[in-house]
Amino acid sequence: MPDKTRLPIAVFQKMRRLTTADNATPIDQRIKFLKALRAGIFANQAALKSALDADFNGRSAHETLLADIMPTIGAIDYSLGHLRKWMRPQKRHVAMHFLPAKNRVELVPKGVVLIISPWNYPVSLSILPMVSALAAGNRVILKPSEYTPRTSNIIAQLVADALPCDRATVLTGGAEVSQQLCALPFDHILFTGSGETGRKVMAAAAQNLTPVTLELGGKSPAIIHPDYDLAKAVGRIVRGKLINAGQTCIAPDYVMVAANRINEFVDLYKQTVERFYPQIAENPDYSAIINKTHFQRLNGLLDDAEQKGARVLALGAKKTRHSGDRKLHPHLVLDVKDSMNIASQEIFGPVLPVIPFEKVEQASSYINQRPRPLALYYFDQNSARVKKFLGATISGTAAINDTVLQFVQDDLPFGGTGPSGMGKCHGAEGFREFSHARSVFYQARLNSSVLLDPPYGRIFDKITRFLVR
Repeated sequence: MPDKTRLPIAVFQKMRRLTTADNATPIDQRIKFLKALRAGIFANQAALKSALDADFNGRSAHETLLADIMPTIGAIDYSLGHLRKWMRPQKRHVAMHFLPAKNRVELVPKGVVLIISPWNYPVSLSILPMVSALAAGNRVILKPSEYTPRTSNIIAQLVADALPCDRATVLTGGAEVSQQLCALPFDHILFTGSGETGRKVMAAAAQNLTPVTLELGGKSPAIIHPDYDLAKAVGRIVRGKLINAGQTCIAPDYVMVAANRINEFVDLYKQTVERFYPQIAENPDYSAIINKTHFQRLNGLLDDAEQKGARVLALGAKKTRHSGDRKLHPHLVLDVKDSMNIASQEIFGPVLPVIPFEKVEQASSYINQRPRPLALYYFDQNSARVKKFLGATISGTAAINDTVLQFVQDDLPFGGTGPSGMGKCHGAEGFREFSHARSVFYQARLNSSVLLDPPYGRIFDKITRFLVR
């Protein structure tokens, strides 16, 4: 029986040997790999929906289609349509005194890539970076989350069926497997998850000087300008907040509303929740919290806020905190204080703090006093004010007059800044993230480089006086 503790090392070493022997992956092979991966995902849609439902003990099949399956197929199709353009060498300027030489930047595979993916969207957040890595010609080891074991097993099987094992391999298991992998000298590591674990991944990668892409999270704000249609804003915030029961890294973490419109906002939010989710417990489109640990954590945030003076409003038809099977009902939290855990910790659940402001400038100041968020949502039809607000704040991504939809735009890069992450994924930027931009100088057959040879004399002095003037 094989030694499972050695498996990550053995898989990596095999891929590294192959990469050392030949790191070039022709475009026809890349296209073949992407098409095979697409076919595997398409064929396994039903199995993935069922596995995610079982892993969550209640995961909306419609949300799985919308947020896990559709984005991956869309990203593959987009990459297939643009790969030739992305791979084309870029011409660069050559200084006059080096003519007729040529300069090129050639995007070549980095080599062997490690992807560590999370549990909240285990299909899309596994396959999307794999698409970029394969398009860039790399070999890939994927380590999916142990919190969604059924889904991870299906991903492992479909990848094994679609791709050669020396091109892409899925290694399942717990945190010890991730630790083993992070200690190996990969050519690039992409990690999606919490900031705490991201620091550990980065520290391990630093031992081998391995470059990293970190997709973390943070407290992403939604800000509603007083002039904006409040009902429209609420509908889009509820949609973005409650998909996957708030277990989304770019979900609105808190909302900022003009103080004189708080009551109106609360009423509209309640009405919208009841319209979107007439019931919670038996509603197949309202997802459960992934496990008991996270369920208890969210209840702890609500308890802490109540004990420190917040008004916690349970929403939904029954207005209770939760139903059985880890279905936490949507909540609003009012009168939030900085001392509350909910004010500083990323919520990652269907709980939305409401922060009042008197002037919009107070909202941007409030955001800037806190760690830079992964996403920012600003609702305002005035283009000058939109430009001003974006200029006054910093975030990894942003959406104007909507929420979360920036993630599924294939031609937009996705990534955080500072505490919310580093590096970019998706589209052309994702392809470049997993590519090495190698500069190449092509000397012409007939050239004047002999004039640079020592010993230096009068001709050299005349040339340099002409060039440095």
